[in-house]
Amino acid sequence: MATAGGILQLMPLAEAIPPVHGKVGKSRRRPKTLYADRAYDHDRYRRQLREKRIEPIIPRRGTPHGSGLGVHHWVVEQTIALLHWLRRLRIRREIRDDIHGALMTLASDVICRRRLNH
Repeated sequence: MATAGGILQLMPLAEAIPPVHGKVGKSRRRPKTLYADRAYDHDRYRRQLREKRIEPIIPRRGTPHGSGLGVHHWVVEQTIALLHWLRRLRIRREIRDDIHGALMTLASDVICRRRLNH
C-alpha cells in the first residue's frame, strides 16, 4: 500500500509532465493516458486526471492480477534498474535538486545511447 505522501504527489506529477512533441506545425500536447498501480485506485484521482484530459489506467483493488498493465510497469522498473547501474544514482548524495536532475538526465542519455548502439 502506498503512503499518503505518494498519493498526494499524483496530481503535481501529472501537471509536471512536459508536453509531447508532435509533428512540425502542430501544437504540443500532453500525454493522453497515465498508468498507475492499485494504490491510486480512487475515483477522485480518476476524475481529476480526466479533468486534465488524461485517461487514467488504474486497476481496481480486489481485482485479479493479469490485466496486462504489468507490461508497462515492467518498462518503468527496468529503467529504474538501469539507472541504478550508475553508482552515483543508487544513493542520492546531492543536496541540490538541479544537480541530481542533471545527473538523471545524463544517465538517461547514457542508457539511450547504449540501447541505440545495440
